[in-house]
Amino acid sequence: MLVIGELINGMFKDVSKAIQNRESDIIQHLAEEQVSAGASALDVNVGPYSKNPKSDMKWLVETIQRSTGVSLSLDSTKAEVIEEGLKAAKSRAIINSTSADPDKMETIFSLAKKYKAQVIGIAMDRSGIPATKEKRTELAASIVAKAMDFGISPDDLFLDPIVMPINVAQAQGKEVLESIREFTALCNPPPNTLIGLSNISQGTKTRSIINRTFLTMAMANGLTAAILDPLDKKLMDALITAELVLNKNVYCDSFLESYRKK
Repeated sequence: MLVIGELINGMFKDVSKAIQNRESDIIQHLAEEQVSAGASALDVNVGPYSKNPKSDMKWLVETIQRSTGVSLSLDSTKAEVIEEGLKAAKSRAIINSTSADPDKMETIFSLAKKYKAQVIGIAMDRSGIPATKEKRTELAASIVAKAMDFGISPDDLFLDPIVMPINVAQAQGKEVLESIREFTALCNPPPNTLIGLSNISQGTKTRSIINRTFLTMAMANGLTAAILDPLDKKLMDALITAELVLNKNVYCDSFLESYRKK
């Protein structure tokens, strides 16, 4: 499973301060920590308080790339900020994200084609987050169809059914799990499926156990990628064990150690 580290995000005070003061050592340490813990890609978000998001994105991408060569997920609601990151990216990037809104898809898939990037597509449109798996699947199908119009293969897509906090939208957890399964049957080759895991436990008192339980359930329903905190060792242990149970890795008594050495 593709693990995308979530921690380089300007909404966190220490990251926001490091961006503002151009403290490259803090950003690079955070990047290296996440990769060492099992992240194969890193989400990069300048955060809501950035006064110069384009220059901040460029600086973040260049700074991270001086310490690690993993793929970067360029996370912004503004296409011009994403493009600044795409210009600076040395390896193939992931655009995070497009909704199913036609204008948004046109803009984002144009960038993806130009820079040969992968794309995260979230199953929502101007009317907001759907309440049912049927509506989520309908929107996901429209994202797949638009990607194909641009010559982008479904296996370069990550479809996100949008995880809601369990303390305010408890019934949505089941809808998300069922949506993941539906997404994998949309086409051949199937698109990737992705969740922003931490959303499920937002505002709760027992975040780690909720996160790791939901992650393993999502994996059993076909999840192939997640944006999460790889520094949560119990979460990563659950992920590794779930892959073992799903027959994606070969068992040995030291399977946790063996996975981490790969």
